[in-house]
Amino acid sequence: MEMRVMTDGKRRKSLAVAAAVLGGVLVLSACNDDNGGSASGSATPPSQSQVDEAAEAAKTSKAQITIAPKTGTQNASINNDAKVTVTEGKLTDVTMTSAEGTAVKGEIAADGLSWKPTEQLERATVYKIAATATDAAGLEAHENSSFTTVSKANSFIGNFTPEDGSTVGVGMPVSINFNKAITDKAAVQGGITVTSSAGQEVVGHWFNGQRLDFRPEKYWTEGSTVTLKLDLDGVEGADGVFGVQQKTVTFKIGRNQVSTVDVATKTMTVTQDGKTIKTIPISAGSPENPTYNGQMVISEKFKETRMNGATVGFTDDDGKGEYDIKDVPHAMRLSTSGTFIHGNYWGPDSIFGSANTSHGCVGLNDVKGAGDPNQQAAWLYDHSIVGDVVIVKNSKDKTIAPDNGLNGWNMSWADWKAGSEA
Repeated sequence: MEMRVMTDGKRRKSLAVAAAVLGGVLVLSACNDDNGGSASGSATPPSQSQVDEAAEAAKTSKAQITIAPKTGTQNASINNDAKVTVTEGKLTDVTMTSAEGTAVKGEIAADGLSWKPTEQLERATVYKIAATATDAAGLEAHENSSFTTVSKANSFIGNFTPEDGSTVGVGMPVSINFNKAITDKAAVQGGITVTSSAGQEVVGHWFNGQRLDFRPEKYWTEGSTVTLKLDLDGVEGADGVFGVQQKTVTFKIGRNQVSTVDVATKTMTVTQDGKTIKTIPISAGSPENPTYNGQMVISEKFKETRMNGATVGFTDDDGKGEYDIKDVPHAMRLSTSGTFIHGNYWGPDSIFGSANTSHGCVGLNDVKGAGDPNQQAAWLYDHSIVGDVVIVKNSKDKTIAPDNGLNGWNMSWADWKAGSEA
């Protein structure tokens, strides 16, 4: 788009024309006064009608430009606030720059009646907009505005999972963690919608002031598409703290895979779409460190990772971890507090299916280096995706807390809905 800016010279010329016409009124009045034999010889001020006629004679443009935000606005949106419109004319040139002079790309609408930026603005930045329009007679009008966008201190964002375009298991909730405490939960939840192509009712639940999860009553329908819309731009989540996100995210629900760990029998049964596809011997938490019961969702996958007991409270008298294994193979996270289902190469083969020996994780037979695809842990890892459900039953421990990981399925539907602010 060709960008034209009216020069000071053009502005001076327009003003000069108006001044000359208005000056002509004054001269004419003075001559009339002189002819009238005024004793003082001073000029009589022009009447209002004469001034109006002079302004009309100057042929001022009829175009009326409006710029949003208004000059001096603070905490302006970085997405939607900036806009230029015109009536009784067409926009011919709009420039937008930051205080440092960085140009912002924008576009005049095909009908010439509006303009808006085509890129997101930066937070805590002063912007200037200069607009020019012409009316039907070709006369120009000009308007300017300067405003400041919302700062990081006065804005909040929500970090969400799963990722846009991903394929996840049937247990994957939409989980949003806000970087600031939300006090007006109803306003924020009102700016978020989650829908399923399968038509399932989806409800949000606040675990605290910074975490909001969404899920249906039952697991997601396999093969469906879930859409998350964040329309939080300008939403006041707390006093003087505004949202800045405007985003749509979609993800696909894969096949329905659920793995059930029976701690008593020390086996895991893997089903897909309700049919058993594999039974695997396991070793769960020892009597001293039992595994949580309940429905858990795989939130992360690591081909190899370090597990240090000190990070989850298992320490010796010297303060060091009771264990520190730097290359745990085929590890998949089930809780924030450190529950994993993973490969175990350090235990003898005889423990799988016969003894529970871990610190609370679910172990499957594996080899050091995670290089043998024929191992049970490798098979499960290769056949699992983030969002798959792992159910643990018959453990001596309590049921895992719904907010310990992505495990809201352990809450009744009535209790889940009670935590909604919609």
